Amino acid sequence: MFQPNMMEGQLHPLEMTQNTSESEIARMRDEEFDSTTKSGSDNHEGASGDDQDPRPKKKRYHRHTQHQIHEMEAFFKECPHPDDKQRKELGRELGLEPLQVKFWFQNKRTQMKTQHERQENTQLRAENEKLRADNMRFREALSTASCPNCGGPTAVGQMSFDEHHLRLENARLREEIDRISAIAAKYVGKPVVNYPLLSSPMPPRPLDFGAQPGTGEMYGAGDLLRSISAPSEADKPMIIELAVAAMEELIRMAQMGEPLWMTSLDCTTSMLNEEEYIRTFPRGIGPKPTGFKCEASRETAVVIMNHINLVEILMDVHQWSTVFSGIVSKATTLDVLSTGVAGNYNGALQVMTAEFQVPSPLVPTRESYYVRYCKQHAEGTWAVVDVSLDNLRPSPTVRCRRRPSGCLIQEMPNGYSKVTWVEHVEVDDRGVHNLYKQLVSSGHAFGAKRWIATLDRQCERLASVMATNITTGDVGVITNQDGRKSMLKLAERMVISFCAGVSASTAHTWTTLSGTGADDVRVMTRKSVDDPGRPPGIVLSAATSFWLPVSPKRVFDFLRDENSRSEWDILSNGGVVQEMAHIANGRDTGNCVSLLRVNSANSSQSNMLILQESCADPTASFVIYAPVDIVAMNVVLNGGDPDYVALLPSGFAILPDGTPASAGGIGDAGSAGSLLTVAFQILVDSVPTAKLSLGSVATVNNLIACTVERIKASLSCENA
Repeated sequence: MFQPNMMEGQLHPLEMTQNTSESEIARMRDEEFDSTTKSGSDNHEGASGDDQDPRPKKKRYHRHTQHQIHEMEAFFKECPHPDDKQRKELGRELGLEPLQVKFWFQNKRTQMKTQHERQENTQLRAENEKLRADNMRFREALSTASCPNCGGPTAVGQMSFDEHHLRLENARLREEIDRISAIAAKYVGKPVVNYPLLSSPMPPRPLDFGAQPGTGEMYGAGDLLRSISAPSEADKPMIIELAVAAMEELIRMAQMGEPLWMTSLDCTTSMLNEEEYIRTFPRGIGPKPTGFKCEASRETAVVIMNHINLVEILMDVHQWSTVFSGIVSKATTLDVLSTGVAGNYNGALQVMTAEFQVPSPLVPTRESYYVRYCKQHAEGTWAVVDVSLDNLRPSPTVRCRRRPSGCLIQEMPNGYSKVTWVEHVEVDDRGVHNLYKQLVSSGHAFGAKRWIATLDRQCERLASVMATNITTGDVGVITNQDGRKSMLKLAERMVISFCAGVSASTAHTWTTLSGTGADDVRVMTRKSVDDPGRPPGIVLSAATSFWLPVSPKRVFDFLRDENSRSEWDILSNGGVVQEMAHIANGRDTGNCVSLLRVNSANSSQSNMLILQESCADPTASFVIYAPVDIVAMNVVLNGGDPDYVALLPSGFAILPDGTPASAGGIGDAGSAGSLLTVAFQILVDSVPTAKLSLGSVATVNNLIACTVERIKASLSCENA
């Protein structure tokens, strides 16, 4: 009998103003429910006898108290559907009839349902608008589609057999791209374009790479990297298509033999047949620019690192530039189009810039703007490819283009990997000094052999960091695991700092001094401020490169040996140099990190220690050292943080001279000559704001000139 009144008394939130609070709404509903209950009771009580009044009685309203509403709302949160027993108990506690409680809960449920429906309607309306916008965008894309044959407009549904075949092939490539990035989904149906017809150049947006003002003017260097920004949305489908095609080319370049790759007369290297390459890969990044030379090489080696770790190093720009610090002077990731799938780098796609170097100020660096793509081809087989994006940003300062280059990595037993490296670039090398022209033209300066040799040596170094089976019999061997790691980390920072400061990088400008005893000494200054890894003040760097008629191995052995150090090291003042500790980090006995002590007759230098790392591979060798404080080194040897040890590295970079007799590399003790770069860093003033004096420049100039003369004299005596 109460049901009709209950339905009449229900209130709908849509009929109420937005300014009405929830408590007011609830009170209004309660009043109507109460009136329904009371009116029903009054009619029931007065239904007998002649007292009945045929006229309808005015409804009496009863307002629930704030306490009653608060208690029922709290109960509703716990139990929105109370049973009879719960309603009676709640009504007794609140002084309400069970029927009043029942109606209040029914109305509350109706109110909540209405609110939920309103929220769902709002969400569905937003999704509908999004779908409508996507539909309009797809319609616009279809209206602007062009024929892949003639470039004219095309109509959906009118498709030749050839075009249908092309679209099926395109769909296959798109399916692969979907694993690279969700970006590709936006562009399905877009015709494939030839890479020379990439989108028109966009106005470059400035991007600061941290280069110092006024640097990089030699050979126009630095303009490219400073003007490049992240790719636009319009460029991304082109980049993806280029990366997929480059990956296919790299795999074929790594696996094919003759006639694409021809073996040299001495059977030591493979040479690319350029005519066969053009026939095999007619598409690509366009014809070779006028005045550019082609450098192509391929090398294979088995390295002591598992394939997953190798992929991680190659795809992490910091690790990559650290491992290849002798080749990569600086690198930046501009945009990450995809991070990969399934928690690994399979399908990862990055747009990068990098500067590649030879450790000498006489060889201009090579700047490159490219995309890097990583893909897993089979279980235990990965490939990482780079290809230039210069067609997206045409620039007259481009002097190096990377055709598909990279490596194929195959898993081997016992944590080893087989790496096949392909390096294929087109370059304008007219800025190279005559001293290095033969080395650069031979491909050994920037080629696959140098990349693979550096990787092999660094894998050995990383393995030595993790080694636990250190023999304790040898004197001076550091067996403390934490001490080994700290000392190797400090030495790594020393090597990176040396390599970054010795080349013709666009991050700094060399000034050539004339009238010196050495060959073309170049100097530059840097201010060191708030850098815990460098002493504060003005640092003067000086470097020179020259040829020696001695094999690289003999030069390396002479410079790394502490017993012959007094023959060339002027700063040791003729003192006896003694090795206090060392860490072997490679197969060759010359590959090690040493801590040397100079026992000088001058007691004021009794605390002088020298940290030295010597390393050699078939393409290059280094002897790098820096004076260190004895207190700081004790902290490092006990496993302390090495980042706060101030270093100013100096040292030597030794390269073969590129003649056929030196093809065997550093380890070959033949009659070929060597190219030696000597570089010093001297703190000339501990105040960063001080002015550099000509006397400081003359002192450093004399230091490097005398060192060069001593090295030449000592090695010529040995060679005699």
